[in-house]
Amino acid sequence: MEHEVFVPVLAETIRQALADPARIAASLPGWQPDPGEDVLTGRLRVRAGGSTITYRGSLRVTERAGGFSVEGDGAEARGTGTVKFSLGVLVEEADQAVPGTMLSFTGTATADGRLGTFDGPARETAARRLLDRFTAELTAGLPGLPEEPDVVDGLDGADESGEPDPAEEIALVEVDLNEVEVEVEVPETAAELDDLEPPAEAAHARRTMIGRSAEEVDHAPPRGRYAPAPSAATTSTTATLRWAAPAAAVLVASAVVVGRVLRRRR
Repeated sequence: MEHEVFVPVLAETIRQALADPARIAASLPGWQPDPGEDVLTGRLRVRAGGSTITYRGSLRVTERAGGFSVEGDGAEARGTGTVKFSLGVLVEEADQAVPGTMLSFTGTATADGRLGTFDGPARETAARRLLDRFTAELTAGLPGLPEEPDVVDGLDGADESGEPDPAEEIALVEVDLNEVEVEVEVPETAAELDDLEPPAEAAHARRTMIGRSAEEVDHAPPRGRYAPAPSAATTSTTATLRWAAPAAAVLVASAVVVGRVLRRRR
């Protein structure tokens, strides 16, 4: 079986992680070390074809040129089946556009018992899934590659000599929101709260948008075509007052004229 996994981590960092038995034991999915100093001796749960098989055994990791060699063997915790495997791990810089490390796995295995009842594709799928999860756990938390600063043509602020061009420098203003002070006046008494009235323009706009308030609707009489017809008494009174004012004015004027005439005759 051959399998490759790419990780955005330096190759030297991966080698240091694989040389640490404690990190290997902590990164191997389903691995439970036995109490003691040897963390690579214990139990391993393997899932294949919808079944879970637990093996008790040990692992041996040896560093070699360009990578590592892993060997292991175990026996079923509940059964008579056994398994034995040999795995080579090659660690090298990835030859890709994105920098990183390529882990190449090459291995062989023999098994009987429950695992031996599955066909080759099912066993290979279980092994690939185990290697993918192991790599993800091994590289989790490791320092990644440093990011290169993005440079935009025409905005790098440097001329052909490499010196920054003051005419092309761009000033960036950083604003710390924690240092921005906003003054808000909060009324301390009920009287001050009553004095907070919206401007006349705001009140007019609000009345224009939402119409008359509920209080106005409840107490104001209808207008327009739905206004009630005036009563007869109101109509007659209004007409009488309309003609009484001019008549009173005529009587007053007549009295003034008569008074002047009587004065002249005397």
